[in-house]
Amino acid sequence: MIELLNGDCLELMKDIPEGSVDSVLTDPPYKTITGGDSNGQNSTRPKGMLKGNRKLFKYQKVKISDWMSILYRILKEGSHCYTFTNSLNMEKMLVESRKSGFKLHNILTWEKNNCTPSQYYMKNCEYILFLRKGKAKWINDIGGSKTVHRFDNIIGNKVHPTEKPVDLLEFYIRNSSSNGDLVLDPFMGSGSTGVACKNLNRNFIGIELDKKYYDIAVNRILGE
Repeated sequence: MIELLNGDCLELMKDIPEGSVDSVLTDPPYKTITGGDSNGQNSTRPKGMLKGNRKLFKYQKVKISDWMSILYRILKEGSHCYTFTNSLNMEKMLVESRKSGFKLHNILTWEKNNCTPSQYYMKNCEYILFLRKGKAKWINDIGGSKTVHRFDNIIGNKVHPTEKPVDLLEFYIRNSSSNGDLVLDPFMGSGSTGVACKNLNRNFIGIELDKKYYDIAVNRILGE
């Protein structure tokens, strides 16, 4: 079963029954910061840095507290939730996840093969909050998965500004779900989580507000 929905996830997730989802894997819209500026006044800074917070998404004004509490409601007891974040938003996500009832299993790191320029330390990784609902549940690769995960980033041919490699998403899906389980991505973007679920024979619900990326996701997941 693959269900793809175009609309506001805060509204559409109201129709998902409580405790019906086996796992969540999502990359929500959040503030980004590059650590530099683009005014050209300081020639010693690397090229390509932008000033302050950067808006990457058409629809970005969504409160973490709103969707985090809904995810907790619809997840099954003893299930896992993975949400990508960055250093700017990590503290807020951790606070809101605890308020919603989640417990933190671990903070995971995706080490990429490219860097974001910065006058501080260049960013070559992203973070993932590995959360659980209820009692601790072992991952499927017991004793074999580390907290730093090395997967090549998509360079040059992305169809979405924050598109994640499918093999990275498959890694998390394998570890926290089984054949035929239901995986949810409420911020589906261009549908990479759905592609990973299809490859691994998981059921999938994907929600995307932006019609442009929703159409891309439909084509990637259902058009093959």
